[in-house]
Amino acid sequence: MSSLLHITNGDSFTDRLKTLNLKGDIITWREMLCEGKTLTTVGSESFWKTRYEFLHKNYKVSKSWFIEKTLKEYRSLCNHKQQDQIVLWFEYDLFCQVNMLAVISWLLANRKYAQISLVCSGKEGETDKLYSLNELSEEQLRSLYENRTELNQDDIEYADYVWQLYCSNNPIRLENLTDFDNYNFNYLGDAIKSHLQRFPSINNGLNQMENNILGLAVNERPKNKAGLLKTVLENQGNLGFGDSQYDRAISRLKPLFNTFNPVRLSKKGKEILEGKTNYYSVIQDNDVYLGGALKYNFLYNTTSDRILKL
Repeated sequence: MSSLLHITNGDSFTDRLKTLNLKGDIITWREMLCEGKTLTTVGSESFWKTRYEFLHKNYKVSKSWFIEKTLKEYRSLCNHKQQDQIVLWFEYDLFCQVNMLAVISWLLANRKYAQISLVCSGKEGETDKLYSLNELSEEQLRSLYENRTELNQDDIEYADYVWQLYCSNNPIRLENLTDFDNYNFNYLGDAIKSHLQRFPSINNGLNQMENNILGLAVNERPKNKAGLLKTVLENQGNLGFGDSQYDRAISRLKPLFNTFNPVRLSKKGKEILEGKTNYYSVIQDNDVYLGGALKYNFLYNTTSDRILKL
C-alpha cells in the first residue's frame, strides 16, 4: 500500500488543498529562495542559518517566527520518511520555480526511492494568461492532479543541477543552459530567464524589475505608495513576488523618488529611467545576493540577453 505526501508552495494553497480531501499528508514549504543568499545544501544547518540571517535583516523575521513557521514544517518533512509518493504543488513563476528546485534537490539527497510527481499551474486553455493554483476551480485542480507529471530520474537530477548553478557565484553558467525542453519542467526556462534579468542592466544599472517599477510610476501616476504597490503587483510578469518583496524593492529605490504622495520620480530617477545617467552612483548596499551570486558583480546586456562579469 503506497502512501502519499503533498508539498505545497504556501499557506493559502495548503488551506485550499485541504478542501479537495485528497489522500495523504500535507507539508507547506515556507521559503522565498528567489531572494537572498542560498546554499546548495538544502536543509543543512548552514543553509538555514544563512536564510534566517537574510530574512531577519531584510524582512525583520524573528527567530521564534522562523522556527515556528519554517523550521518546524521542515522538520515535519524530515519526519515523513514512509511516504513513497510525493506530489509537489508549485506554480509557473520565478518565486515558485526556485523553491521547487530546492525541494527536488533535497528529495534527491534524502528520499532517493520516492516517486516524485509535479502539479504545476500556468497556462490553462487557449489563452496566454498564466494562472496561480488559487485561481483555478476545484475541477481544474482535480484535473491537474489526475494528470500530474511523473518526474523521472533525469528530471530530478536536472532540477538538482539547475539548483547547484543557481547557488553558484557565477550566473553565466546558468545562462548557458539551453536544454530545458528536454525535461518535464514547462516553466523553468522562462523563470531562469527572469532570474538573469534581475542583474543590473548595462543601460542604467537597474534591473528589469526596477525599471518596471519606475516606468509604472511615470505611466500610471499612482496617487500613493499603496497604489504603486498594487500596480506593480498586477504588472510583474512571471516573478510571482508578494507585497513585502515589492515594498522592500520600492524602499531601496527611494532615492529615485521625489514623493510618494502622489508618486513622482526625482530628476535623477527620470534621468536613470531614460538611460541618461546610471544607477551605480546611487547604490548604497552592494551586499545583495541573487542565489549564490552578488547582484552588482554582473551586468545584463538587454540587447544580446547576455550576462557580463564586472
